[in-house]
Amino acid sequence: MLRPRRPKWPEITWSFSPKDDSVRILGINPWIYDFAAYNLWSRPVGLLSCLDALRKVGARIALLDCLDKTWEDVPWPRPHPYGKGHYPKVEVPRPLVYKDIPRRYSRYGLAYHLVRDALFKLNPPPDLVLVTSIMTYWYPGVITVLRLVKDIWPRIKVVLGGVYASLCFEHASALGFDLVLKGPFEAKENWLKLWQLLGVEAPEIPPDAGFSLALDLYPESEFSPLLGSRGCPFHCAYCASNLLYPRFRQKRFNLFWQEFEQEYQKGVKNFAFYDDALLVNPKTWLFPFLDNVIQKKYRLNLHTPNAMHVRYLTLEVCRKFFQAGLRTIRLGLETASFASRLDVKLTSEEWERGINNLLEAGFKKEQIGAYILFGLPEQSEQEVKQAISFVKSWGIKPDLAYFTPIPGTPIFKKACETSPYPLEQEPLFQNNSIWPCVKGGFSWDKAKQWKELLKV
Repeated sequence: MLRPRRPKWPEITWSFSPKDDSVRILGINPWIYDFAAYNLWSRPVGLLSCLDALRKVGARIALLDCLDKTWEDVPWPRPHPYGKGHYPKVEVPRPLVYKDIPRRYSRYGLAYHLVRDALFKLNPPPDLVLVTSIMTYWYPGVITVLRLVKDIWPRIKVVLGGVYASLCFEHASALGFDLVLKGPFEAKENWLKLWQLLGVEAPEIPPDAGFSLALDLYPESEFSPLLGSRGCPFHCAYCASNLLYPRFRQKRFNLFWQEFEQEYQKGVKNFAFYDDALLVNPKTWLFPFLDNVIQKKYRLNLHTPNAMHVRYLTLEVCRKFFQAGLRTIRLGLETASFASRLDVKLTSEEWERGINNLLEAGFKKEQIGAYILFGLPEQSEQEVKQAISFVKSWGIKPDLAYFTPIPGTPIFKKACETSPYPLEQEPLFQNNSIWPCVKGGFSWDKAKQWKELLKV
């Protein structure tokens, strides 16, 4: 299959539909407004699954991803050999609540005028616009998109969904959207509300809604996401997975392989797993996938930016990953204090066994990194330093995962008590870049010290 070419000029293309009167739904992934942002194989999988389900019931769909190059002549930072990389950025004024934060604030993604021109030229216009949201403190990008869409099409309905909309529902509901969806869009209540807003009788929800992704909307993609499950059977105190997807579900292998094969034949060679519980019940879809890749001798690069559960790294799992082409390994350590963890998903014995299995399977130590939680409420610097030293003792790379206070999680109440900021009232203060629960907040001097400690 030939890889579709990017259009040269800013334009948006509607998907084909045999019906001239099909409902037209445009999905938009907003810009990021933040102190820092990096493209770690990022795709709006929630929005892509929603668009795919809508297409399956007859709607015409289109996508405008402000965080994707999209058009051929757009200047964009050169990507890393594995597809990840920097976004273009434009410095913008800091929100007033950030006036004392000593960092530059930017809008990341496509140039504003290109997005505006593409929307303005879209013909015919959409009947409805779906806007997704990711981090709670990225909502300024959501507001920018809403204002732009309403300025071009004042009467068109605009719907907000995603992580911010679900976790900060009351805050999001005050922004001026025609509808805000809380939780998975494929939930029956949300599905009915969406069609009711369109004034159309709701069709049946497709059986694979929430899993099947409209990845074909990306021409010439440097990478693609792999999604084999939603939710997580664990209930870690700092994680929102169970809030967003209360039930752990796994994908049918045939559907998973079909999506992967379509992207691979299109020319994509970098694939990032998006699962929160990638290694749970691997015989359902993960083992068949890896076995097929090995059998067909496909040449590709697999990545696990979401931390893998170390306790499930059996020698069989590690060998399959090695043979299939896993390149980037990230493990969830969180802390080296195994006796006083915020979760129950790892022991010191399981850690040792998992690392040894990776090495025995053939992986090099420089391929392996371990996430360490930094900035937890009442966390001491000594605990973080001990975790860094522990990871280094294994010859692998420590990586600080900056703590984000997430509304609704068990640790959020403690975060609110610890932080000097009103975390509940203003999602901007949930930004991990300001170290919201670290005494004294963000400091460049401290940041440089931690950077030095992380060097292997």
